[in-house]
Amino acid sequence: MRTGQKVKNRWARGMCVILLLNVLVACGNSSNEVVVEPPQRQPLLADVHYGEKLKLESSRKLTEAFVTSKMTGPYGVYTNYKETSESDMAATGHEVLSESAGLMMRYYALTNQGDAFDKEWKQAEKTFEIPSGFSYRYSPKQDKTYTINASVDDLRIIRALYEAHEQFDQPEYLKLANEYGARFFKHNIKDDQLFDFYDDKYKMTNNFITLCYIDLTTLKLLPIPEQEQKQLLRNMESIMEHGYLSDRFPFYETRYHYDTRTYSSDGINTVESLLTILSLAEAGQHHPESIAYIKEQVQNGTLYGQYDKGGKPLNDIQSTAIYAITAMIGSVLQDVTLYEDSIKRMEQLRVNDETSPFFGAYGDPSTEMAFSFDNLMALLAYAH
Repeated sequence: MRTGQKVKNRWARGMCVILLLNVLVACGNSSNEVVVEPPQRQPLLADVHYGEKLKLESSRKLTEAFVTSKMTGPYGVYTNYKETSESDMAATGHEVLSESAGLMMRYYALTNQGDAFDKEWKQAEKTFEIPSGFSYRYSPKQDKTYTINASVDDLRIIRALYEAHEQFDQPEYLKLANEYGARFFKHNIKDDQLFDFYDDKYKMTNNFITLCYIDLTTLKLLPIPEQEQKQLLRNMESIMEHGYLSDRFPFYETRYHYDTRTYSSDGINTVESLLTILSLAEAGQHHPESIAYIKEQVQNGTLYGQYDKGGKPLNDIQSTAIYAITAMIGSVLQDVTLYEDSIKRMEQLRVNDETSPFFGAYGDPSTEMAFSFDNLMALLAYAH
C-alpha cells in the first residue's frame, strides 16, 4: 500500500526550511490594535454535501474513530501514529501541530458536532496560543512550544471559528474569530502583503509567501479596514495568478519572494498546487484548464506527488491527501463526478482489514506510519 508518507515528509521538511529562514528579514508591523467591524459576507457553509448524498457517513465515521481513539492524545492529534523522540527539526511522532487542530475544528464544524468542536478549540487554545496567534508546533516530550506561527494554520483556525459561529449560532465563536483575525493581521500582514510566518522570539517575518498559504476565503473575513482588505486581496490574487505555470501544466509555483519579485519552486509539489487551486475555486477564480487536468489525472489514477515545471512526474507516489483535496475541489465546484472519482481513488489507500488496529485509517500497518495530514484531509473530504 502506498501512503502520503513521502509527500508528508517533504511537506514537513519544507515547512521546517521555511520556518528557519526567519533570520532573513525583520518586520516592523504597527503596534496599533485593529478594531473594525467585519464586512458583510456570504455564508461559509455550503449546501452541497456530496459525502452525505453519496452515503459516505459510515466510511467517514471509521476514519474519525481511528483518529480520535488511536491518534489523539492529551494535546491533540499526533503528527504520526508511530512514536518518536520528538527531537527532529521537523515534527514527528506524537508531537502536535496547529495544522491538525484547525483541520479537526473545520471537520467538526462541517459535520455539526458542537461539543466536539468546543473541546477541540479549547485544547487548541491551551496548547498553541502565543502572542502572535498560534504556535505551529508543540512537543510534549520536550515540553516545547515553538515561537513561530504559520499563516496557513492560523487562517484555518480563524476560519473554523467563523464556520462554528455560522453552524452553531454561538456569538462567542464570532468574537474569538474577530479577535484572532485582528491579531493575525497585526503580525502576519505588512504593507497589504501576507507573509508565511511571524516569529515571536525575534519579532520578525520571513520575506516571501508560499502560494498555498493564501486562503482567500479567510482573508476576506478578517476584521480589517475595507480599503486595506481590498488591496490585500488584490495583491494576493495577483501573486497567485502570475504563479500559474501554463495551460499545458496548469499547476502553480511554490513561493513568491517580495524582495526580488520572483517565484521559486524546488519541484512542483502536488499537494501545494492543489491547495492553491482549492483556494482559487472557493473564490471563483480557478483556471478551467486546472480543473480539466485534475479530472483527467484523477480518472486515470495518475496524479502523482511531485512534478517538474513542465509537468513531468518526479515520482509515482499516490497520496491520500492529494485525492482528498481534489474531492474538495469537486465539492466546491459542484462537480459530483470529480468528487466521486476522487473519493474512490482515496479509499484505495485506506486500511479495510477489520482485524487490523489500523482499520479505517489512511496509513501503512507494516511500518505503523499514519500521518495526521492524510487522515484529517480525508475527513474533510468526507465532510464536503
